[in-house]
Amino acid sequence: MKVVVVKENKPSENRVALTPDGVKALIKAGFECHIEKGAGLASSLDDEQFTKAGASISAHRNELLSNGDVHLRVNLPTAEDISQMKEGSVLISFMYAFANGDTVKALAGRKISAFSMDAIPRTTKAQRMDALSSQASLGGYKAVIMGANGLGRIFPLMMTAAGTITPSKVLIFGAGVAGLQALATAKRLGAVVEVTDIRPGTKEEVESLGGRFLQVEGDESVKVEGGYVTQVSEEYLRKQKEMINKHVADADLVITTAAVQGKKSPILITPEMVDAMKRGAVIVDLAAESGGNCALTQAGKTIEHNGVTIMGELNLPGQLSQNASELYSKNVTALLTHLTGKEGFKWELDEEITKGCLITHQGQVVHESTKTALGL
Repeated sequence: MKVVVVKENKPSENRVALTPDGVKALIKAGFECHIEKGAGLASSLDDEQFTKAGASISAHRNELLSNGDVHLRVNLPTAEDISQMKEGSVLISFMYAFANGDTVKALAGRKISAFSMDAIPRTTKAQRMDALSSQASLGGYKAVIMGANGLGRIFPLMMTAAGTITPSKVLIFGAGVAGLQALATAKRLGAVVEVTDIRPGTKEEVESLGGRFLQVEGDESVKVEGGYVTQVSEEYLRKQKEMINKHVADADLVITTAAVQGKKSPILITPEMVDAMKRGAVIVDLAAESGGNCALTQAGKTIEHNGVTIMGELNLPGQLSQNASELYSKNVTALLTHLTGKEGFKWELDEEITKGCLITHQGQVVHESTKTALGL
C-alpha cells in the first residue's frame, strides 16, 4: 500500500504527519512512503532526510492524492484535496468530527475510510497511539514558557544583596495532560503552583508533582467519559468561580486548559475576574480554539485588558514542530500498524480501537457519537 503525506493546508501548521523514522518503520512493515516535496521543512526535516529513509519525493500534489492508499495528515484535508483523493482510500488525521460535519460527510461521499486521532480510546492498549496526549503535553510546556516570557518578573525565589524576590504564583485550570505538564514545568522554574480540576483522582497527581490542589465539591452533573469531561452544570461552574476568585486575583500567571469535547469551552474566567487581577499578570488560554475559558480571549491574538495580558495563541504544539512531529509520527505509525496485517487493513469493526476512532467507512458515517452529534 502507498502511504502519502502532503503539506498541511493550514498556513500556521508547522507539523508533518510522518518523520524519516516513521518512514523507516512503515517501510519495514511493508508500506511504500510518498512525501510531497518540502512537506517537512517547517519541522526542520528536509527532503534528503526522507529520501535516505526510503521515501519517494514528489512535487505533484494531485498525483499523490489520487494515487495514495493511505493518507497521513495532521489536520483534515480541504474539500479540494478530498475531491482528488482516491475513492476507497484511508485517511488518518485529527478530525474533531463533531465540529466538522461537512467535511465528515464529504469524506463519506468519497467512500474514504477516515480514522480520527482525537477519538483514540484512552486505554492502556492505545497509549502509543494517543496523539491528543502527546500533543497536549507539549502544549502545556509551551504555555508556561509563553506565560513566563510575558511576565515582568521571574518565577523562582531569589535572595540577593538588594533584597529577596518572592516566587511567582501560577494557577492552572485543569489537571489533564496539558495541565500536569504545565504544573511540572512551572515547578521546575521555581513558581508556586495551584491547580483546580473537577475530575476524581486528579488531586493525588497534582500533589505528587508539588502542586497545591484547589478542590470544589462536585455534583452529579459532572460527567467524565474516557478521561474527558463531557458535561458540567452551570451550578458547578458558579461554585468553582466563587471558590477560585481570590486565587485568580493573587496569581501572576493563569493557564486554562478546560475543554469539553465537541462543545464550546466553558467560561471559567469572567471579565470581572480579569478586572480583579494584578496589573502585569498574564493569562494563557489553551482552550482558545474552542471559544476560550476566559471570556475576553480572542482566538489567535494576544491582547491587554486593564494591564492583564491575555494570550489566545492557537496550536501551541505546532510551535514546537520538531518534537510535535516526532511524537505524532510515532502515534500514527502505531495506529496504522495496529490496523493492518500482511494482507492490508484488517477492518475489525468491533475491535476496541478501530470502533473508537473509525468515523467514516464504505460511504457511511459509522461512529455512533458522531452520527448522534451530526443528527444522522
